[in-house]
Order: sequence, then C-alpha cells, then structure tokens
Amino acid sequence: MNDFDDLDLRILDALQRDASGTNEALAQRVFSSQATVLRRVRTLRESGVIEAIRATLSPTHFSGILTAICEVSLDQQNAEAFTTFELLIRSEASITQCYQTAPAADYTLVLTLQSMEDYNDLVQRVFTAAHNVRNVRTRFATKRVKASLALPVKSALAA
Repeated sequence: MNDFDDLDLRILDALQRDASGTNEALAQRVFSSQATVLRRVRTLRESGVIEAIRATLSPTHFSGILTAICEVSLDQQNAEAFTTFELLIRSEASITQCYQTAPAADYTLVLTLQSMEDYNDLVQRVFTAAHNVRNVRTRFATKRVKASLALPVKSALAA
C-alpha cells in the first residue's frame, strides 16, 4: 500500500477524470507548480500506480459493437489451472476485463466484440473442454449505462 499525500491524490483524481490536458493545465487543476506535478506524475508512473494513460472510446460511434459479460467456472480448482486460464485470457484482445471471483463463478469476463460470429469464434477458441472450462454463463449488454475503471481516490481525499 502506498502512502499518498493530498497532492498525489488530487493528481490521481484529476488524471482519472481527464488525462488529455497539458501538464500546465493539470498543475492548475491541482493547485501546484508545473515542475512539482511533472515530477509527481513521473514518480507515480514509474512506481506502477499509474498503469497507463488511455482514451475511452464511445461505442456509439462504432457499428456492431457487442459487449458480453461471461461468468466462467473451471473444472479444476488449483493454482496451475488458474495460471493457465489467465495466460490464455491475457492473449485475447476481445477480452477487455477479467476478474477472478467467488463464490459462484471462478472468473467474470467482459468481452468487447464486433459481432456474434466473433463471440462464437472466441467461445470455440477459449471456452472449450481442452481449456479446463466446466461452465460459461454469458449475458449480452443491451445498453451501456456507465463504464469506468476509476478508483475511489476522491474518498481518500475526504479522509
């Protein structure tokens, strides 16, 4: 666990909201100097606190985007089986999120695909018996209400 000071938390909160601005704009938003903010952001990136800076794309501007949420249960429940499955999942670009979960399913996955055919291809490639998968339960999103990977750093500011 890192010990973040108030400025670190303000920087992290601001970057989660919008990381597209300049260092100058970020410094103004967090009430600090540009040099200090640049140094802090560099330290936060080098230490792995900031994993990446990305753009969030709106699926409404792309035709045929299909989002599926899959619950996966494995046949064998051991460290080797989990590691093997996780390596397989990491290699699939259309699996955009993966969480090891409990108690019902072993994993919950979020898939972002171009079509139902792509979903069927992925099922054959990833969820076959050869990959130790016992059960897959899939739900298809009909509407995206909210999508965020932001962490609750704002609540740490109030503490």
